[in-house]
Amino acid sequence: MPRRDVGLLFTCEHGGNRVPRRWAGLFEKHRTLLDSHRGWDPGALTLARALSKAMVAPLVVSTTSRLLVDLNRSEHHRAVFSSITLALPDAERERILEEFYRPYRDRVEQLVAGAISRGRVVHVSAHSFVPVLNGVTRRADVALLYDPSRKPEKAFCDGWLADLKVELPTLALRRNSPYRGYTDGLTTTLRRRHAAKDYIGVEIEMNQRLLESGDFAAVTKALTRTLKAQFH
Repeated sequence: MPRRDVGLLFTCEHGGNRVPRRWAGLFEKHRTLLDSHRGWDPGALTLARALSKAMVAPLVVSTTSRLLVDLNRSEHHRAVFSSITLALPDAERERILEEFYRPYRDRVEQLVAGAISRGRVVHVSAHSFVPVLNGVTRRADVALLYDPSRKPEKAFCDGWLADLKVELPTLALRRNSPYRGYTDGLTTTLRRRHAAKDYIGVEIEMNQRLLESGDFAAVTKALTRTLKAQFH
């Protein structure tokens, strides 16, 4: 893929578990929940920053907990608010959307639209997942989530995964695991707005086991090297 006509954008929707002071009282009894995978994606922000720096590309991040509002859900999705914030009055939920959700999504959309006006864009969103959920062990170490029905997106991920397999031969590399990349999410929303030839949206999902095993830094470097290779 020629680099000159491609804009590159990185995002991290679940980069932290901060709760703004106005709503801190709601979470006083939920510290354990905030610190868990339900509150944020450990490692995702570090990965996003490393990729953005290496590729010299824009980065949009949020360090507000997804338990306040989930930036990776559509505004009217049933899970955009957690069980903690869902009970808030309508006016308070609207305030959260206006202060945190809409500015983030609008900023990403502006950068995507700007890149498309000059050519096309590859949008990479960084996430992480727990090794075991509800007693089930997740076998993937690193996965790329995308929509296989969009040919440019599939071709991009095919190339990236092929290079990753060379760099990380001992790790389990997967497609659309442990989640499907074409269900509700920020990339899915952007796909609806932009043609396949203009917009490629990929979510990186990293197993949080890599943070504990000490493999995170090596995997981050491999992701960076192989991503660069897709633009030469």
